[in-house]
Amino acid sequence: MCGIWISVGLEPHEKYLDVIAHRGPDGHGLKTFEIGGQLVTFGHRRLAIIDTSSAGLQPMAFADERYWLVFNGEIYNYRELKAELEAKGVVFHTHSDSEVLVAAYAEWGEACLDRFMGMFAFAILDRAAHTLFLARDRFGIKPLYFASTGAGLAFASEIKQLLEVPGIARRGNVARLFDFVSTGMTDHTNQTLFADVHQLRGGEKLRINLDSFTAGRPITPERWYRLPEPGSIRLDARAAAERFRELLDTSVGLHLRSDVPVGSCLSGGLDSSAIVSLASRRLAGEPGGGHMHTVSACYAEKRVDERPFMEAVVKQSGCSPYYVYPRYEDAFSLAEKITWHQDEPYGSTSIFAQWSVFSEAHTRGVTVMLDGQGADEQLAGYHGGYSYHMNMLLDQRRFGELLGTIRERHRDLGVPAKEQLRALFGPRLPYLLRGWLSRQAAVVGNTGPDWLDSEAFATLKPLKGAFQTALDQDGLPSVKDIGGLCQAMVQATNLPMLLKYEDRNSMAHSIEARVPFLDHRLVEFTIGLGNEHKMRGSETKSVLRRAMRGIMPDMICDRRDKLGFTTPEEEWFRGPLRGAIIDGMEETLRRFPTLLNAEGTRRRVHNALDGRGPVDFTLWRIVNLGIWSKVFGVTV
Repeated sequence: MCGIWISVGLEPHEKYLDVIAHRGPDGHGLKTFEIGGQLVTFGHRRLAIIDTSSAGLQPMAFADERYWLVFNGEIYNYRELKAELEAKGVVFHTHSDSEVLVAAYAEWGEACLDRFMGMFAFAILDRAAHTLFLARDRFGIKPLYFASTGAGLAFASEIKQLLEVPGIARRGNVARLFDFVSTGMTDHTNQTLFADVHQLRGGEKLRINLDSFTAGRPITPERWYRLPEPGSIRLDARAAAERFRELLDTSVGLHLRSDVPVGSCLSGGLDSSAIVSLASRRLAGEPGGGHMHTVSACYAEKRVDERPFMEAVVKQSGCSPYYVYPRYEDAFSLAEKITWHQDEPYGSTSIFAQWSVFSEAHTRGVTVMLDGQGADEQLAGYHGGYSYHMNMLLDQRRFGELLGTIRERHRDLGVPAKEQLRALFGPRLPYLLRGWLSRQAAVVGNTGPDWLDSEAFATLKPLKGAFQTALDQDGLPSVKDIGGLCQAMVQATNLPMLLKYEDRNSMAHSIEARVPFLDHRLVEFTIGLGNEHKMRGSETKSVLRRAMRGIMPDMICDRRDKLGFTTPEEEWFRGPLRGAIIDGMEETLRRFPTLLNAEGTRRRVHNALDGRGPVDFTLWRIVNLGIWSKVFGVTV
């Protein structure tokens, strides 16, 4: 786990690595080559996880210095690949997974990507072929950004590195800013919120011929990985649960490979509880394996506090728990620091809660943290998935299951039947009747100019929405059921954004975050499973619940609510942070005078704070835009 820098045609400079010193406190390297008339620079900041000796330093040479590597991530099956390569006569000089990666490329070329199980963003320079090859892991767990100017081309682990490149302007990308403020969505295209900075997306690769490279010419990454067709695997409930448990347990075992202490985030939800339970069983079965360290965020507000669930997992697994209580005042006092590390504005104070967990892990000396990212996306864990599920049942005339789902959601989740029916049938009603119903349901006082009806956003019309933009970017079909939704969330919408948040929050504290649910064999299996294994009645993630029954506490398997890294935003914003929210909104309007409709924005925020509208993530997005502008000097 590290930070990398690659440039072609640009003058080398330590500043491109100094700005990400937090990603690699254990080593530093900068090397320049002249290849095909081009100046090529490789830079690296190291966080030592596998083979912590100096032999693992990068840039790393291989095959008499023909190949050079910079690499951010982990190849979890490096031991197996190493044995395979040694059988072919390859001689290794380190115990690192980095050397295995570059040796695999030397042996199999680009086909090595299909053999890797892990998370990675890397570049390999072939001095004999005069080529530069770059790739990002299947799901984009590790970042890889790029920027191109008339002077040259640069790739980096974090956006802030590229902002140091001469000719890169700190201008906001208006289209992506609209997606963010209207929906909270980022990382759903190859663009960022900075107009001049792009990214290789998860599952993409790029080869550059240095003999024909021309600065400023557009570059076009290729996709090397795609998910399987949703619903292509047919298994009964028992067989699916057994296979799921086997794959997840194997993945957890691989993710425990480390030469430094390993712990886990524990929210008390299904995903993190499953990882902690399986990891603890494995550690208990190994000689000298010890026990799992967990870190959890707790709150005095019972509505969002999950400590009883955490304690149930800790008791059954024999973990060593650490608890942190994020404070409302820190949500603002740390906002500039978190925004700097995130590079872009973030969608809610839940990112602050996650920050607090990694901060505590760093304090406790835990260098590797396992986390449950990815499970909700591939298993339809979000309650928003009910609309797709219920519409599918209606379209397929499965009326008995539909009525059962309505009853269970009312009983277990407290969702009124009328509300469910309105959401189900409202879009199907004639236009005029639908408009009348919408007016009846309108929040009192929420009239006046729309807060997004602005000078800047008017240039984008017609708009098709962030979700559709994401589908179009990846050539995905319209979402019509749970299977299609899961495919979209994993590849194009939710997951890339959440992985960005996790990478920045963990690396800000020099911690490697690992995500066992994103072993590609497990993801391909769950995406291939039919809808019935993901959502039934009021139950989400059905196959996970069945697979973990008897391994983690029943009270976890039986949970129906969904929180995650939730903070008590409603209490905070309407209470002690009310003034800070209003001041933050005004700062955003001052810094971006054409981006938002000022009157509509003030009305929306005050309605929420005064109880005439809901407190949702919109408030923080508005405030954090101004903080982002202040931290990075962004204009539009």
